[in-house]
Amino acid sequence: MNANTNEASKQKFPYRLGFGLLFGLLGWLVPYLGVNSTLLPAKIQQIAPGQKVQIVATLATIAMIVATIANIIEGALSDRTVSRIGKRNPWIILGLITTLITFLCLTKVTTVRGIIINWSLFQVALNMMVAPIVAFIADKAPKKYRGGVSAFYGIGMNIGTPVGTMIASRYITNINAGIYFFMVFEVIFTLIGIFLVGDGSNKGESVKKLHGAELLEAFIFPIHGDIRDFYLAVFGKLLFVSAQFVITGYQLYIFVDYMKQSSVTAAHSLSIMSTILLVTGVTFAAISGPLADRFHSLKLLVAVSTVVMGLGVAAPAIDPAPWTMFVYAALSGCAMGMYNSVDQALNVAVLPNPDNSAKDLGIVNLANSLGQVFGPIVAASIIGAAGYRMMFPAAGIMCFVGAALIMMIKKVR
Repeated sequence: MNANTNEASKQKFPYRLGFGLLFGLLGWLVPYLGVNSTLLPAKIQQIAPGQKVQIVATLATIAMIVATIANIIEGALSDRTVSRIGKRNPWIILGLITTLITFLCLTKVTTVRGIIINWSLFQVALNMMVAPIVAFIADKAPKKYRGGVSAFYGIGMNIGTPVGTMIASRYITNINAGIYFFMVFEVIFTLIGIFLVGDGSNKGESVKKLHGAELLEAFIFPIHGDIRDFYLAVFGKLLFVSAQFVITGYQLYIFVDYMKQSSVTAAHSLSIMSTILLVTGVTFAAISGPLADRFHSLKLLVAVSTVVMGLGVAAPAIDPAPWTMFVYAALSGCAMGMYNSVDQALNVAVLPNPDNSAKDLGIVNLANSLGQVFGPIVAASIIGAAGYRMMFPAAGIMCFVGAALIMMIKKVR
């Protein structure tokens, strides 16, 4: 056994990095999902109840375009930042400040146009945080522990969705108070995450000067290297997240319009569903990452979880009653736990160029942002053409196609 092997075997699991990723992720994810999935639709319902479905879809379309551009540019700039506080922290801190400003503005707007402008600016601010935080996995996680470190990120993903909804559901009748709560939450959790990761100065780091084609490639989707597996991962993730947000983006309206519940009863149902998502998601996220490290299997776990999600999102088509949404919550919670715990390790493994890790990981994880807006667009189209019931099997089909794409990846077992 050589010296390098001995050194690798003595490496301790980077718990501080793991918990830093967990807190940093929760710092932006819980406020974003709480507002996006519940408080923003509730505000739109107050302002324009007759056009709410179409407005949510329009908002999602604009947000998708803005998020795509912002994620690529901000991730690429992060890869090439040199400062006393590292290359990721300046962007995370700037994103924190600007998202707080847009949240504050959201409490003041009273028109649909104001909401659209504000939410577009929020997407620019949010992606200053999204791409740099996930890049810490590529920057700092030892290869042998990537599954375990990714599990912390996965646990955060599975906490973020239900907790954001649980908190927001308590503020449906007092939207501004909910937004203020999320602002405080974001500050506390983001700062704890930055402290735990401890990304120090990189002022001595040399940054390669880019010219011509190299400069262009640094700010666009990858076009060189082993990109086949990279794009399979991107589109597999996009379909998985989109299917989830076919439901999540309209979950309040599903309970009120499809299942005919009052707003008060719907808030209670949302709370129950979120609790189920939280318990199942965190449980499966905690066990899946370490299992992937032990058995060296990432691709199969991701594919299986995508199929399970497909079964979950199709369940509410069976009966327009709350129990079917609870079945969805149980199955999708298990699926998201498995998926999110190993997803980031899979993403790092298929990167075509390590020098562009934040930008390229940002593109893979852009599937999260795009899925969260593409899902509602798909849902709105189906609701308008065929009603709520048909959107559930459509979401299931999206998941099954996504699983097939993941299984086509060759670089990862």
